[in-house]
Amino acid sequence: MSLVTLAEVLQPALRGGYAVAGLVTLGWEDMRAFVAAAEAEDCPVILQAGPGCRAHTPLPVLGAMFRHLAQHASVPVVAHLDHGYTVEECREAIACGFTSVMFDGSRKPLDENIAQTREIVQMAHAAGVSCEGEIGFVGYSGGDDSAGTDPDEAARFALETGVDAMAISVGNVHLQRQKEGGLDEGRIRAIEAVTDVPLVIHGGSGVPVAQRSTLARGSAICKFNIGTELRMAFGQSLREAVTRDPERFDRVQILRETHDPVVAAARRVLAALKSG
Repeated sequence: MSLVTLAEVLQPALRGGYAVAGLVTLGWEDMRAFVAAAEAEDCPVILQAGPGCRAHTPLPVLGAMFRHLAQHASVPVVAHLDHGYTVEECREAIACGFTSVMFDGSRKPLDENIAQTREIVQMAHAAGVSCEGEIGFVGYSGGDDSAGTDPDEAARFALETGVDAMAISVGNVHLQRQKEGGLDEGRIRAIEAVTDVPLVIHGGSGVPVAQRSTLARGSAICKFNIGTELRMAFGQSLREAVTRDPERFDRVQILRETHDPVVAAARRVLAALKSG
C-alpha cells in the first residue's frame, strides 16, 4: 500500500531539492492517468479533490477511489482535500480516508484564519493526517484579484497554526491558461527566510515550466498545484475522440482514448519538478 500523508512526501522534497505535484482531479479517468504518470516517472503524486470535483462526486466515493489507486500503486500517493472551507468539510474528508486536508481561510482576517486553521491542524494531526493552510489570497483568472502574502504574517501563521505546508500568494493565479509573468521570487525568498514550513503554489498551470523547475530545485516551494493545463489536455483528447467517429456512443470507448494523452501531459508536469 502506497497511501501516505502530505508531510511524508513534502519533508523529503524539502530536504532533497525537488517538488511534488498536486494534480487536480475531476474523475476516475484523470486520477488513474495521474497515478500511471507518477509510476512512469517513479515519483510521488498528490491526488487532489477540489470544490468542483466534490460538487460532482461525493467525498466518500472520492476517498475510496483515491485509496484504491494508492493501494495498487508502486509510488507514494497522497489523498488530498483541496480548498476545504469549513471544519465540517475537513472532518468529513478525514473520516472518508483522506490523508491530507487543505483548509483555505485566506479570505478571512488573519487572526480568524490562524484560529480556524489551528483547529483543523489539531483535528487532522490527532487522526494521523496532514494539513495545508493558506495565507494570502490567490485570485482567479478573470475573477477576484490576488492579495500577496506578507512575509511577517506568513511567519506568524506558520508558527501559530502548526501546518505541514503553507500555500502562499506570490503572483500565482488560479485557472490561468497562459504561462506568463511568472512568480515574484523576491517575495518567495522573503517568506522562506522566516519559516521552515514547505511552501505551496496554487495556480501552478500559469507558472512558466522553467521557473517551476528552478524553484522546485532551489527554494522551499515543495508543492505545485496543477489543474488547468491537465484539464486542457483531457478536453482536447476528448474532443478528438468524439469527432473522430460521430457514430460512436459508448462512453467507455471514447474516454479510454483520453488516457494516453493525459498520462503524457502529467508526465511532463512531474518530470519538471523532479530533482535535477
